[in-house]
Amino acid sequence: MSDLNALAASIVDGSITVLDLTSPLHSETPILALPEEFGQTAKFALEEISAYDERGPYWYWNNFHSGEHTGTHLDAPNHWISGRGLDDVSQIPVQRLIGPAVVIDKVAEVAANPDYCLDVADIKAWEEENGKIPKGAWFLYRTGWSKFGDDPAAFANADENGPHTPGLTPAAAQYLSEETEILGMGVETVGTDAGGAMQFEPPFPCHTMLMGANKYGVTQLRNLDKLPTQGAVVIVAPLPIVKGSGSPCRVLALM
Repeated sequence: MSDLNALAASIVDGSITVLDLTSPLHSETPILALPEEFGQTAKFALEEISAYDERGPYWYWNNFHSGEHTGTHLDAPNHWISGRGLDDVSQIPVQRLIGPAVVIDKVAEVAANPDYCLDVADIKAWEEENGKIPKGAWFLYRTGWSKFGDDPAAFANADENGPHTPGLTPAAAQYLSEETEILGMGVETVGTDAGGAMQFEPPFPCHTMLMGANKYGVTQLRNLDKLPTQGAVVIVAPLPIVKGSGSPCRVLALM
């Protein structure tokens, strides 16, 4: 218990910083828009029940309506066909929601090319400089994209050819899925895959390979620029939705 007491005391006295990596959740939070022939996720919406008035004189509360994959959210393995039959979001062991953070930074590359895709060579170069990605880590891909998080049009960055946002090559997704023991990957964009990933082989490789390997995705993160390359601990806290394919979540980092 002494270690836990020391941790609690360090959080209270501020020697351990608690950093919020979560995007605010409201009606203008960007959401993923699929081609019209597919079903669409819902925007977040609040419905007021009462606000210290005749409907409830002493209390304020709301109903809310939202898709599972709205805002900062976790993708559970069963979200993708490759993970069909694997854990839903309520079945994920809680120990697998907390782990050390490793941050790979490609802000400059993405600023020059919004379609930039992280490749195996980038990951191996990171490992050569920082050591092997540790078991049970959250792999966080910093692109600077969160600067567009309050502007849905800029966040989507779409034209007649579709969205232009960064992601991973199929080879990099395979490397993280098969050659590392990460818990999952976190990104600043609306989804773990690049905007043009429907045209990749396989389509949407991060979803296909990570979900199929019983790993997780976390999206629409913020404040990755405030994290060290290594040394932080990340806590991902989704709602335990029974049969859910994912959930909006609060993501915190301890530094």
